[in-house]
Amino acid sequence: MPLSHIEHFLLQTADMEKTRAWYVDVLGMHVGPSPDFKFPVFWLYLGDKDVVHVTEGGKNVSDNRRKYVGQESQATSGSGAIDHLAFRATGLREMMAHLRKLGVDFKQRRVDDQGLYQLFMLDPNGVKIELNFAGSEAEGLQAELMASKLPG
Repeated sequence: MPLSHIEHFLLQTADMEKTRAWYVDVLGMHVGPSPDFKFPVFWLYLGDKDVVHVTEGGKNVSDNRRKYVGQESQATSGSGAIDHLAFRATGLREMMAHLRKLGVDFKQRRVDDQGLYQLFMLDPNGVKIELNFAGSEAEGLQAELMASKLPG
């Protein structure tokens, strides 16, 4: 169940366009493909790797966002605006057994158009952690929620 690398961070903001422009103009990122989560989001890339995901934040986020990702903070500025840290991992079933053994509560999600099976959990400080596994590791598993099943 090793982690291999950090995947991305999700930044919630009150002004998605201003945020996009800053990361593109100041840091040289570019907007690239992202799944249809049925809530406002775009992904920013360095080369061919998505590293920053941007979505609406604050108290008025969509029900679909709350259902799929959850929302721990209503902040749209400061470090509270970072919703979660994501890591790529292998050994899905081993990780799930490990988490259960330790009593760590987690939520299961699936993003079919990205071929990902995801586990979401909170660290002891309330920081959301996302673990992304290849969808092929999830054969026979049923996620509690699939992005494609959210109302669109």
